[in-house]
Amino acid sequence: MTLYPLPASRHQRRLPAVEEISAGGVVIDVAQGRAYIALIARHNRAGRLEWCLPKGHVEPGETLTETAVREVEEETGIMGRALLTLGTIDYWFSTPQFRIHKRVHHYLLEALGGEISIENDPDHEAIDAQWFLLEDVAARLTFPNERRIAHTAWEHLAGTA
Repeated sequence: MTLYPLPASRHQRRLPAVEEISAGGVVIDVAQGRAYIALIARHNRAGRLEWCLPKGHVEPGETLTETAVREVEEETGIMGRALLTLGTIDYWFSTPQFRIHKRVHHYLLEALGGEISIENDPDHEAIDAQWFLLEDVAARLTFPNERRIAHTAWEHLAGTA
C-alpha cells in the first residue's frame, strides 16, 4: 500500500491523513442475451458480510486500468479487458494510525475467460465470488456508491449514457 501524506487541517488533529488510490471494475459477461456482473463478498472490520465490486491497490509502475484488470482477475478469477471508465468513488475512513482518503477508479471490463473463483486472491480478503444479473445487482451491493457505478455500467450497456 502506497500512502501519500495529506496536509493536516484543523478537523484532523488526532490522526495524520493519507491518501490511497485503488482501481477495480464491473466485469460483465453476456450469456443468452443477459448481462452478468461478478461481485465479491468479504467481511468488513466489524465482521459483517459485504458484497462489493472487486478492487485493490495500484502496484508500482501500474496504470489504473492495469490495476483494475489485475484486481478483477485476482479477486474473481475472471480475465477481462477494460472498455471504458465508469467513475471514481471518493471516501474517508480511519484506522488506529491514520485517517485514509481513498479514491477508487472503476472501469467497465468485458469478461474474456476464466472461472469465477477467489482462489488467487493474494490478500485473501474475498470469501466468495459470484455472478449476478446486472438488473439484480443493486439489491446485492452493500454500498450506494458502488450501486451508482453498477448503474452507470447499465446505462453504457443500454446505450443511454
